[in-house]
Amino acid sequence: MPSVLVVDDSAMDRKLAGAFLAKDAQFEVSYAGHGADAMSSMEKSTPDLVVTDLIMPEMDGLQLVSAVREKFPLVPVILMTSLGSEEIAVKALQQGAASYVPKKFLGRDLLDTARRVLAVTGHKLSQVKLMECLTDSTARFVLHNDRALIPALVGHLQDRVTQIGLGDDVDRMQIGVALEEALTNSLYHGNLEISSDLREEDFGTYYATYEGRAKEAPYAERRIYVDARISRDEAEFLIRDEGPGFDPATLPDPTDPANLERLSGRGVLLMRTFMDEVAYNGTGNEVRMVKRRRATGGVAST
Repeated sequence: MPSVLVVDDSAMDRKLAGAFLAKDAQFEVSYAGHGADAMSSMEKSTPDLVVTDLIMPEMDGLQLVSAVREKFPLVPVILMTSLGSEEIAVKALQQGAASYVPKKFLGRDLLDTARRVLAVTGHKLSQVKLMECLTDSTARFVLHNDRALIPALVGHLQDRVTQIGLGDDVDRMQIGVALEEALTNSLYHGNLEISSDLREEDFGTYYATYEGRAKEAPYAERRIYVDARISRDEAEFLIRDEGPGFDPATLPDPTDPANLERLSGRGVLLMRTFMDEVAYNGTGNEVRMVKRRRATGGVAST
């Protein structure tokens, strides 16, 4: 049963709005006299929808929209507008309000608007609740040599980490950086065989070489294979390219002060710093990275 919180400092107006909504027996209606009262009520019981007046004491409708979006981002807000509040209504819509209904048309439009807004946002809320039930996720990707795919894949895997609840925002960032570095290495240094020394010497030539080799044989036919296994305890990523590989023992030690300012090895330093395990196969064309949950919450630090 959808719950709707009606917010208005006029007792008559809020009861009137509530009566229009109550025409649908599926709606459970509650009330608040102003924005601060509404936020206090939402802390105790979060509604599925907020219907609010704009002009109110203590916390007006514009401020309420901002507060709801910050603390309850999945709860939509419908504005009840009156003559003279148009400018405020536009600001509220820009700040995240879902829709609006002029007060003089509440009887005609409020119930229908509420139903339509809930139909749109209810699916998203259900999806979020469903994803909270997700305990693990396994996926495999095969990427061709397009650098635009890297941020897209990194963002997708970061979202999966967040949905499963493996870590916090810092962990999400660290996993993202490590993935971006590993995938970039597989693309540029693995499949396209572009030396990192060239990047240190001339960025322009480095990226021009990428553009050329991404379309030339044998480089263009090569692929990057990504296996991701994410659970609430750990995330494991296996990234393999089809390049000739390298000897991992030849990597410069990125922790050596003499190498800290070199681009070569910087990615490996970030990967090893942000992940709990980083290991290459004997050929050097595959890397395995693992991030574990911390015992005190989040995931294990290195």
